[in-house]
Amino acid sequence: MATAAPVSASRTSPFLPTLIERIALGAFPGLLIFGSVFSLLSPSTRSLTYDHVAQTHHHAGGSEPSYFARKSNMFNVYFVKVGWMWLTLASALFIATHPSFGSAKRRAQAALRWAAVTGWWVLVTQWCFGPPVIDRGFRWTGGKCDLAELGIIHGTAGSAEVFTAVACKASGGKWKGGHDISGHVFLLVLGSSLLMNEVGWAVARWTGWLSEERRVVMPDGAVKSASIEAEVAFASGKGKPAFGVGGKVALAVLGLNLWMLLMTAIYFHTWFEKFTGLITAFVGVYGVYYVPRFVPALRQVLGMPGM
Repeated sequence: MATAAPVSASRTSPFLPTLIERIALGAFPGLLIFGSVFSLLSPSTRSLTYDHVAQTHHHAGGSEPSYFARKSNMFNVYFVKVGWMWLTLASALFIATHPSFGSAKRRAQAALRWAAVTGWWVLVTQWCFGPPVIDRGFRWTGGKCDLAELGIIHGTAGSAEVFTAVACKASGGKWKGGHDISGHVFLLVLGSSLLMNEVGWAVARWTGWLSEERRVVMPDGAVKSASIEAEVAFASGKGKPAFGVGGKVALAVLGLNLWMLLMTAIYFHTWFEKFTGLITAFVGVYGVYYVPRFVPALRQVLGMPGM
């Protein structure tokens, strides 16, 4: 059974992120705040007009201040728009190849964590027993498809109802009037958090560069260091390659995620839309990576990264 240096209960709690995790999670609001402030102060962006329908800033003549301010830029089209595909490929490659996943059980638990995070992404952006959470929120706050309001869709004379942004835009309508949770912020923060947790904790324990600070609630209610449940010895890979091919690919995807998050912060969405995208992502992250620390039964199913 692996052991680690004792950790004072006053330093960490099974209900809260550790110091390292707080620093990592703080990068997301930090990037959003920096980007939003930059857009207000930079001469190239501070005079832009915000289009609530397009959810972007542009000059009165319609020109963009930067290549990354175009929704058609290649990084947005081929990376962010299909971001979950890249995240899935990077996660699968890391889980399949990194030696820290030494057993079928640990790989299965990592796959289940990916599935749980993916489930949250589906509910928020794709389908939630009907329209996804983002579209439901938009309509609950007064949003609608303007052509549906006029009864133009499909040539009807009545008041046709369109419940999703995709259906509205496909019908030539404009999805406007409500609060739009930033899907870009949600996806980029959620995906980046998954990679940070899976890669970060696995590499930290494999190489021994970070002492275990996470604490968990045991079935008898006692609070102990998470290392008490570790299946592999701490620092078992010390002196061996840290990341491997899978880890390097995951880091590349993570880096591009963070860059596109900054571009979103500068050029797209309002402050509040970005904030709600961030909070919605954090809800999923907390449920998958923090709740198991104080719910032993869930921890038996999902495990913990690096354990």
